[in-house]
Amino acid sequence: MTPAEHPPAERPPRASATVVLVRPGEGGAIEALLLRRAERGDHNSGAWVFPGGLTDRRDRDLDQLVDGVDDAQASRQLSLPAHGLDFYVAAVRECFEESGILLASTPLPEPDVLLHWRELLQRGECGMADFCEACGQRLALADVAYLSHWLTPVGRPKRFDTRFFVAVTPPDQVVVHDGSETVEHVWIRPADALARGEALKLLTPTLHTLRLLARHPTVESLMAWAHSAREIVQILPSLARTAKGPQPVIPEDPAYAEVLRLDPERSGKAWGDLLPGRAVRLSNRLIRVTANNGSMMTGPGTNTYLIATPSRDGADEWAVVDPGPPDPAHVDAVVAAAPGPIRWIFATHTHRDHSPATVMLRERTGATVHGRVADFPEWQDQTFVPDVALQGGERFVFGSGAAATSLSVIHTPGHASNHLCYLVEEEKTLLTGDHVMQSSTVVINPPDGDMTAYLLSLRSLIAGLDIEWIAPGHGFLMDRPVAAMQAIVEHRLRREAKVFDAVEQLGPANSETLLHRVYADVPQRLHAMALRSLTAHLQKLERDGRCRRAGDDWAIAA
Repeated sequence: MTPAEHPPAERPPRASATVVLVRPGEGGAIEALLLRRAERGDHNSGAWVFPGGLTDRRDRDLDQLVDGVDDAQASRQLSLPAHGLDFYVAAVRECFEESGILLASTPLPEPDVLLHWRELLQRGECGMADFCEACGQRLALADVAYLSHWLTPVGRPKRFDTRFFVAVTPPDQVVVHDGSETVEHVWIRPADALARGEALKLLTPTLHTLRLLARHPTVESLMAWAHSAREIVQILPSLARTAKGPQPVIPEDPAYAEVLRLDPERSGKAWGDLLPGRAVRLSNRLIRVTANNGSMMTGPGTNTYLIATPSRDGADEWAVVDPGPPDPAHVDAVVAAAPGPIRWIFATHTHRDHSPATVMLRERTGATVHGRVADFPEWQDQTFVPDVALQGGERFVFGSGAAATSLSVIHTPGHASNHLCYLVEEEKTLLTGDHVMQSSTVVINPPDGDMTAYLLSLRSLIAGLDIEWIAPGHGFLMDRPVAAMQAIVEHRLRREAKVFDAVEQLGPANSETLLHRVYADVPQRLHAMALRSLTAHLQKLERDGRCRRAGDDWAIAA
């Protein structure tokens, strides 16, 4: 079967290149060039994009007409066996065709000559080599940095294998959109473009690239980073179902790992958002229902998990982990999600978004309640009374043989004194409650919260468990669990170092004074929560003999 005979969805992605043009704006801040695509009746119509398009076989004719990079260097940079230079040349050519900006190391010809050749290139009547030879031009590639590598999601009628580059716009050139493929242009700060995301039609690679640009304060810092040695991996978004219709998710999105686990064929059948009341089958043994209590503290809402527990007659009964807040609609959704009777209830801890629904669920099902009471009553669910008090170390085995489900209980104090994690052994999946959350660090709130205990619990899990997935109390399934927990430990230790430095520089100082130094990177609206974790860090430093308390003030220990 020839390529032309393939159905559109099966055709190989077409090689293409995109260049992100940047310039210093007011105060030296980065501005990027965005062009609006003409309406053509396809997915890209009306989208604001960076200049780019397909490679051309004739781009290969410029080997001797470029400065700064040869094909061997370009191919190594792009991890290709050969012809990597084609992508660099295509990026420069498409930039010239669509924006009128030419990245050249030689003086430019007169404007009318440039326009003539630009129109010939746009119509495909010549190649870039013809233009360069006729006008004595050499392309300047030394300052064109390889940025990223994107593949269009499976299922799109048009698919592209696109290399993204970044370059600084020559100061003496002016953008003129071509009026055919692109009908409008704007220089814009990345943060401003992101803020206008709903008004501007920004495709996934454009959004991701703007976020990347927004991390850099100046053009100089961006280009230094772009030219640095770093691993560039191919990004293949996956389509997922959402309340707004099919949407692409990428590796940095919270849903990505779960979507790939549930939909390895990338057919678009997995959910990419968390909606209250929706039952999501995560495996043969595991179902998730998210409560309608999303907030700054709970993210998209508290997750309730149902675990299949085969009985002796082979029928599945079910255990519920974290019944959630006291919401009758959520309890209804949990009961409806269970394919069989609910016999057991387990709580990770008794904060008020995790355990209060236990009372209603027990009344509905008669299930036996397992859990642990906190050492300190503040902020706790006072209605929680376990039938079976857990200490950690218990192991429940339901059923037998290949269908059995084994649930191990692990005491993980830190976020709360009574916090428990549950390991579904056959799934190598750890239900972490609030011990590990997705996209957020947990608040450690003394006296029941304890930073020393929290770090010890994390290190114990890292060293002692063979797990492949985390099922958090808030968020999607998370892969690479050891890396996730190590990142939390490292983040906490970096914050601890900032606390110690602040005490050393400002002490004796009270917590409020230290808070504004240590959590200067945290929005003001979150400072009340941050103060709790700051207190936990200070108490740990006091136990470690590094800081001391004198009344309301903190100082370095003598």
